[in-house]
Amino acid sequence: MNSEPLISVIVPVYNAKAFLDQCLESITAQTYRHLEIIVVDDGSTDGSGEMCDRWAGRDDRIRVIHQPNGGHSAARNAALDVMTGQLVMMVDSDDIIHPKFTARLLQVMNGHEADIAVGGYLAFYGDKPAFPMLAGNAPVRDYNQQEAMLAVFYQQGLTHSPWGRLFKASLFEEIRFPLGIIYEDLAIIYPLLKRCRRITALGEVLYGYRQHESNSMRVFSERRSAVLDVCEGLERHMQQEDVQYLDAIRSRLLSAYFNILLLSHQDKAADHKLTEDRCWNGIKRLRGKCLFDKQVRLKNKLGILASYGGRHLLCDIAGKNYQPAP
Repeated sequence: MNSEPLISVIVPVYNAKAFLDQCLESITAQTYRHLEIIVVDDGSTDGSGEMCDRWAGRDDRIRVIHQPNGGHSAARNAALDVMTGQLVMMVDSDDIIHPKFTARLLQVMNGHEADIAVGGYLAFYGDKPAFPMLAGNAPVRDYNQQEAMLAVFYQQGLTHSPWGRLFKASLFEEIRFPLGIIYEDLAIIYPLLKRCRRITALGEVLYGYRQHESNSMRVFSERRSAVLDVCEGLERHMQQEDVQYLDAIRSRLLSAYFNILLLSHQDKAADHKLTEDRCWNGIKRLRGKCLFDKQVRLKNKLGILASYGGRHLLCDIAGKNYQPAP
C-alpha cells in the first residue's frame, strides 16, 4: 500500500488538440508520482478525444471520460463524481504545470495544516514558458477563513480560479460547479472557503496560464454578464448573512461592472445598451460606498473618480489602455 496521499488531477478538455500534449506531458512528469489523472473529453470535435485515449494507453494513471459537450463545469463535475483521491487539483487543458507543482503544494499543505494550498502563476503566450527557478526561501502566507474571503473579493493576493492550487477533496462533498455559466469558479469559491480553516499561499510560480485569442475571458459576449449575476447574488446573500464580507463583495461587483461596461463599449459589432445601462447604474450605486473603503484596490478607485465625469468620459479614459484581467 502506498502511504502517500493520492492526488486526483482533473483536466477538462474541449478542442484542445494544439496544447493537450504539453499539458498532459507536464502532469505526467510530476516529481510526485501518486496521481490519479482524470481527463474529461467534453465532446471535442478536433481529435482531442483520441489524443486523450492515446495518453491513457501510455500512462496507466490516466483515466478518460468521454461525454457530450456541457462546458467546463460539467466536465469538472464529471471528474469530481468519480475521483478517489484524498486531494484534488485542476489543470486547464491549454495550461502547463511546473514539475514540482504537486510536491511543493503538498509539502506546504502538510506543513501548515491547510485545506487549500495555492501557488503563483505565470501568464504566457506561445510555446511553453521557462518557469523561474524555485527558491527554498520563497514567502509563504497563511490566511484564515475571513482573511481569505476578503483577499479574494477585494482582489488582493488570492484569486477565485480553481487551477493553480491543491484542495482537500472533502471540500467538494455536496459542492459542484454550477452549470451553464462561464464564471463558475467565482460562484463556487464562496461555499468552498466557508468550509476552510486555513488557506496557505506559496510565493513560487508553479502554474503556466496560457494566453491566446480563444480565451473566453478576453472578448465580450453577453454570456460574460453572468459575472454580474454571480456577484449581485452574493451581495444579496451577504446582506442577510456574513455581513462582514459585504463591503468586499461590493468591491468585486464594482470591478465586474467596470469590466463588463468597458468590454461591451469596445465591442462595436452589436448594441449592448441594456448591459451597459446595468453596469453604469451599478457603478453609480456602489461608487460612493467603495471610494472611501481603504481596502478597495487603487484601480477601482481611479475608475470611480473617472466615473464622476460621466459614462462616456469613463469609457474614453479607461478604454484606451484597458486590458481585461485573466
